[in-house]
Amino acid sequence: MKFQRRLKPQATVDLVPMIDVVFQLVVFFMVSTTFIVTPGIGLTFPSSTTAEPVVMSKIVVTVKSREELYLNKERLDLPALGERLRQISEVSAEDPEVERTIILEGDREIPYSLMIEVLDELRKNGFKDVNLKTRNLAGEEPDESG
Repeated sequence: MKFQRRLKPQATVDLVPMIDVVFQLVVFFMVSTTFIVTPGIGLTFPSSTTAEPVVMSKIVVTVKSREELYLNKERLDLPALGERLRQISEVSAEDPEVERTIILEGDREIPYSLMIEVLDELRKNGFKDVNLKTRNLAGEEPDESG
């Protein structure tokens, strides 16, 4: 009786197609990532020669006029801004992971006293890290500086 010899299967894994797929996924996610966009309000930022870029935070306060303040995209007046900041402060007191840094944007033409009132509201509600948004003197896009 003659036995046939069984062939051992040879399994090889070619990693090149898998690397190609992973690379395509990385490129796709890099291109499709969305970034935080501030509200589309026409502001003229003051100039600064010492402006430094900072990381964009999740909380942006935009001051257009006394009646037109924005917390991210939500339009508020000064008393309502204080109330919203108080609510955010209460949430962030319970959760230390919540962002406590604020970017403050103000039009060049707003009164200095209004900016101080907004800063007072921020400080009263525990926000000590405030970055003022300015533009470079070279006329480039606005940078956040602190």
